[in-house]
This record gives sequence, structure tokens and C-alpha cells, in this order.
Amino acid sequence: MGLGYVGLPTAVIIASRGVRVVGVDINPEVVESINEGRIHAVEPRLNSSVRSAVRLGRLRATTKIEKADAFLIAVPTPLGRNRMPDLSYVKSAVMEIASVLDPGNLVVLESTSPVGTTEKVLRWLRKARPDLVFPGAKPESGQRVFIAYCPERVLPGQALRELVENDRVIGGLTPECSARACALYQGFVKGRCFATHARIAEMVKLSENAFRDINIAFANELSVLCDQMNINVWEVIELANRHPRVEILQPGTGVGGHCIAVDPWFLISSSPDSTVLMRTARQTNDRKPSMVLQKIGETLAGLNKPVVACFGLAFKPDIDDVRGSAAIQVVRGLARDGRIHQLIVVEPNLEFLPDEIAGKKNIVFVGLEEAMDKADILVFLVAHKEFKKIKPGAISGKVVLDFVDALRNHRLSGGIK
Repeated sequence: MGLGYVGLPTAVIIASRGVRVVGVDINPEVVESINEGRIHAVEPRLNSSVRSAVRLGRLRATTKIEKADAFLIAVPTPLGRNRMPDLSYVKSAVMEIASVLDPGNLVVLESTSPVGTTEKVLRWLRKARPDLVFPGAKPESGQRVFIAYCPERVLPGQALRELVENDRVIGGLTPECSARACALYQGFVKGRCFATHARIAEMVKLSENAFRDINIAFANELSVLCDQMNINVWEVIELANRHPRVEILQPGTGVGGHCIAVDPWFLISSSPDSTVLMRTARQTNDRKPSMVLQKIGETLAGLNKPVVACFGLAFKPDIDDVRGSAAIQVVRGLARDGRIHQLIVVEPNLEFLPDEIAGKKNIVFVGLEEAMDKADILVFLVAHKEFKKIKPGAISGKVVLDFVDALRNHRLSGGIK
């Protein structure tokens, strides 16, 4: 259920083990492209894997739910009003599943969710299908439907490898639910499957992303502090990380995507008074695009209508995913700056500008070489591999603002500060 950045790779991996998989998505264009053996996202090896699975008859996409032995839910869980979790997509998927559910079926929620969501799935299913037996019923009441939670742990750009190699935490509503879900995942996961309760698995996933958010916030705060003191933050981090018990992450333009920028709020909203550090980290990372804009604005002061090129729109390197992208926030801010003659944007992983900035007249979408030739100011917002290959001569005479250390080789050679 859901053929996005997690659902589609998961479907392909399971299909590659000889299992017949039906992928369900509400977007007819996504369904059509998959059935034609094409993909709608940039992910290494995914295109050929989808093509092979479809050709062999092991993967088929549809907009209509069908009967199955196991159902995996991988739909969005965005933030709604007041940064409260929006579970409407999960509930919609559950209601679809309820219409075809049979005794003995397994339902697994993979979508990152607040603690207690798997229990809500149980309540929704129990209300929709009072004729079935669910976890918690007496042993003599018949064959159950099994329900579990197993959060994804994949890195965009490494999804197919990490789906197989990473350990998985599998939380059932009962030990038998955990065992049934573990049996499914052990069919395609080489990593270890750790069985636990659903609430613990939910908390594990949220804790992982909150931990990373806090560590990124430290790096981003450090970058702002070093800039104020005219100190090279990249060198500071490299040298500090020589300490055997220090591992500072790399600062950037901000935190985007659907996970780290969102998931901590699931914990914060559940207990605001107990999550002061998490809230502060979220606020620090949310402020970083404004800090980047401020630095660019300081550079624009005194210049006469320069051409500015922004490199990168995705929320992280070498992918096409722009959900919650901090780089897009920066570009939108620059588009409102009347001191800029023309704003050029480069994103090698996209064919078109995202909707958020597509309609702005002063933004031009160009290739890397054209941007390097035309721009007076080069602003690096995402460290894509294409940018790391830029030759030293190409930046000669340009003003360079590198917020992601994309030009690390130039820096190490003394070409830029």
C-alpha cells in the first residue's frame, strides 16, 4: 500500500525473491509507469529491478486493493495543523485493506508513526470487520488477523541495498504477531530481525530520527558560530573528529525530507514539556535556511545586479526527492530579492523545476556548464556528485558560497576558503 520512495523498492525486493507482489497506489500515473517497467524516482538499480520484476510477472501495480496474504502499509504520515501528526493516509489504507481482509492475513504498518498508531490500526480494523478475530481475542475464538509495526530504515540512494542488509525492528501487538511478521521479513532481509512490541518499535523509529536531528542541529549551530568568528567550520569538524569519541556531522542548508524534519514532532506533540531538547533541535534546523539567506544577502550588498546560480534543490545529495527541501526554501527567498538580476538554478536529478518555484519568472533552470559560465555568484546548497567534479578553473573570478562543502577538493588544495 503506497508505491513511493519506500513502498516501491520494498515491493521490488520481495518480488525478486519469487513472491507475487501487488503494488497499490492512488496515483494512476505511478501505476501506469510501473506496469510499463518504468519508475518515477531516482534510485540506483531500481529501474532495472522494476523492469525485471514486471517482465517476470512477479510485480503488478493497481489503484484497487486486492486480496493477499500480507499487507504492507507504506503511505505518507505528514504533519497537519499545529504540527500534529496526520494519520489520514494510514487510516485510508487500513480501510481499504479491511474490505478484503481474511482470517490469517498479516497487516504490517511501515509508515513512520506516533507511538500507539499500530493499536489504532487494530481499532480501525476491528470496527470495520467485527466478523474477524484480531489480536487480544480469546484463544478459542478462531483464526486471527495478525498486526505488526516494522519501520523502514533506508537511505535514499541506497534503498535496494539497505532494505536487504539493514537490521529490522519488528513490533507485533502480540508475540505471535511479531513471529508472523518476522517470518515475512526474513524472506528478504539478510540483517537481523528483532522482535518486540509495537509500541517499542514505534518509539525506536522516532528515537532514531530525533537523535539524528539533534546531532545535525549541533553541526548547523556550529557552522553559524564559526562563520561569525571567521573560522572554517569544515576544518574544525575534521580536526575535532580526530578525537576517538567525537563524530560531529556535516552542517548543511537545513534539514529536509519526510523523516528527520518531521518525525521528532511526533514525540514533541505527545509530551511538549518532556522534549525541550528535541524542540530546540528542530527549531535550530528550521532556522538554518534563514541563516543561509542572511549570509547570501550580506554577499549581495554593494554588488550591481549580479547573476546568482544556486546548485542543488533536493533535500540531500544525489537523489531527486525535494520533499521539505531546505534548498528550495533558500531559492524561494532569493527569488524575492530585488538586488539579483537573474537567479539560475541547477539540479542534475530533475527534468523540471518543482512546483514551489516553477512559476517564478526570475528563476531559470539550466545545466551545470551554463550556470558556471553565466553566474557571478555560485551558491552551493546540495553536495551532488556532479558539483564535486567542478574544475578549479571554472570557479576562477566567481564569488563562491559553499554551504555544504561541495567543493571540498578545492578547499583542501587552497583554492577556496
